[in-house]
Amino acid sequence: MNPELSLNLQAEKIVERMIEQAPILGITVKELGNGSKILDATFGGYRAGKLFAEVCMGGLGEVTLTSLEFSSLSLPGVSVSVEYPFLACLASQYAGWSIKVGSFFALGSGPARALARVEKLFEELKYEESADRAVIVLECRNAPSEEVANYVAQQCRVKPENLYILFAPTASLVGSIQIAARIVETGMHKMKELGFDIKKVLAGYGTCPIAPIAKDDLQAIGRTNDCVLYGGKAFYLVEDNENLIADIVSEVPSSASRDYGAPFLELFNRYGNFYDIDPMLFSPAEVYVNNLTNGKTYHAGQHNLEILQRLLS
Repeated sequence: MNPELSLNLQAEKIVERMIEQAPILGITVKELGNGSKILDATFGGYRAGKLFAEVCMGGLGEVTLTSLEFSSLSLPGVSVSVEYPFLACLASQYAGWSIKVGSFFALGSGPARALARVEKLFEELKYEESADRAVIVLECRNAPSEEVANYVAQQCRVKPENLYILFAPTASLVGSIQIAARIVETGMHKMKELGFDIKKVLAGYGTCPIAPIAKDDLQAIGRTNDCVLYGGKAFYLVEDNENLIADIVSEVPSSASRDYGAPFLELFNRYGNFYDIDPMLFSPAEVYVNNLTNGKTYHAGQHNLEILQRLLS
């Protein structure tokens, strides 16, 4: 990968733009005693959500706001185009870093993960980034402390003053947008879990409804997941000489899971534990894969209108 396309350096450019436009975007910026910069997007608007999601992808994805039609139902949504998807989606956007410092806990997304490399995933990706600054994105309600910032900076091997931390709760407009913008990422992760070499994926595009803002974060987890699982659509360009994708494409959509068909919050309450839900559920409702080697396009899945309608009730 071209050094000029460093995930952290590309993300920093977007973050600096967010800082410059903070009053317009509805976000607040605070500098901690150690020099780390905190961007609070709790009350950010649509533009803040777009930029927040693009930071998650290390600057290798573009998010556009749109309107999506599902039969008689119309919902605001995102369309996402991604270059270098195995890096943008899995080395950066995937929420794979569990950050726990004292009583603080949050899942970390963003390019800082490629510096810390604390997840086994990076052994599989065989990707390691070197940069003197780091950008981490947290899905949480309370602002991270200086202690949290010092920990993240240490793990990323950067000076605290070169660390940017962005955060927003799930039950917020920015939270809804950034989760919807993971539509390409969820399919990429599912293909990896099915044994497909995700480095064969050359580009990705997806659309997903933006969940209405919930009254609390637990309800928001349900709504945002429902948008992906029952209303998300992803398109992939692959270069697969063996055409292995044809054998697994039917397993990629969420409908291939044993837990498909129930609202996510209902599943959460049924199991009482997030990790007991079938991990193969987390993928787009519908996928298309165009294999450039043979020119064929494979399709599986469909949206679920009944569950999407519940989002407005």
